[in-house]
Amino acid sequence: MIRATIQSNLEHFERRETPSPQSPAAVAIVVLLDGGVPIVPIFQRPQDMPRHAGQMALPGGRVHAGEGAEDCALRELTEELGVSAATVDVLGKLDDFDTRSGFTITPVVVWSGADVASLRPSRAEVARLFLVGGPELRQAVAAASQRPPDQFSLRLSEVEVFAPTAAMLYQFSEVALDGRSCRVADFHQPLWTHR
Repeated sequence: MIRATIQSNLEHFERRETPSPQSPAAVAIVVLLDGGVPIVPIFQRPQDMPRHAGQMALPGGRVHAGEGAEDCALRELTEELGVSAATVDVLGKLDDFDTRSGFTITPVVVWSGADVASLRPSRAEVARLFLVGGPELRQAVAAASQRPPDQFSLRLSEVEVFAPTAAMLYQFSEVALDGRSCRVADFHQPLWTHR
């Protein structure tokens, strides 16, 4: 039921692609279930990474040559969280998000039948894992202030998340979970994330 609702909501959403893409990247917004509640894993990157050290992230990265956004998101999901999924598990995509650090990120929504206990985060990529339940995400989205856009964040129970990750989670909640169209292209990254 939850999977069908998310897929239907994404099918009715008119996704926007960036007309002049920067360096292509993709992330996976993977939906797990825990007691019938949709859960989305996010994580903090290690402090010793050369790019985006210590930042909150979704599994993702640069699109390799010959690879599409969906393939990239599925590959990164396996590499970073140990979750295997196939193209048939892709429920849809959200708007491309252009970062100030030179990437155009395509968020790919993926369904997984995996149990949250089966997640195997990569030690090289994941410093701390957070499991965000649908109700908590909806509450954070409802409480979020969208102005000024360069200070936008989602305040979750254990962590505050900034754009671009917060923008993509916001759009996922509004579009995929609740069937409301919204745009987040102007939810800019704080200056400290441009590294």
